[in-house]
Amino acid sequence: MIAAEIRAKSFGPAQVLRDIALRVETGEVLAILGPSGIGKSTLLRIVAGIDGDFDGAVVRPERLAMVFQEPTLLPWRTAAENLTLVHPDLGREGALAALARVGIGDKADLFPRQLSLGQQRRVALARAFAGDPEGLILDEPFASLDPDTAEEMLALTERLIAEARPATLFVTHSEAEARRLATRILRLAGRPATIAPDKEGR
Repeated sequence: MIAAEIRAKSFGPAQVLRDIALRVETGEVLAILGPSGIGKSTLLRIVAGIDGDFDGAVVRPERLAMVFQEPTLLPWRTAAENLTLVHPDLGREGALAALARVGIGDKADLFPRQLSLGQQRRVALARAFAGDPEGLILDEPFASLDPDTAEEMLALTERLIAEARPATLFVTHSEAEARRLATRILRLAGRPATIAPDKEGR
């Protein structure tokens, strides 16, 4: 379960988030929609514990994984090594199995520069799910992909979430992606951003 009550979040004199409350149970996917720059990624960083400078409280599970807009792979480590760095208990065989789960078991010994963006995103997904997460945060994981690759990644993510059933927060600009993946939708609006009235839910 993920729960957050954010009374206020500011950068200097500018307040960016106000009076946001959310709760995501095991197996649920809550999509967060809103225009660029409204504070969606800031909200995710607060929930993930990356940004602790806010007025409010967050409850997050012990095993929490995050998939960023960029794959955030270490360029001097192979795909398998990027997994074992975060999950050392996997060992090489576990890393190979995790990569095979996302369809790139044959890319284990390649470096990020040798992978397409879609393949790098698959490594990032494998890394997130290798730890059997109780909570999952997805920050625009399909951005900058061509339509066919984005559809493949969306289907893959849908399957992985169905198997692992983490409480999931999913930020996207796409209404179609939100309706495909999410069980509920929350929209942010205004300055500072707050939950748009009468818009929470499918």
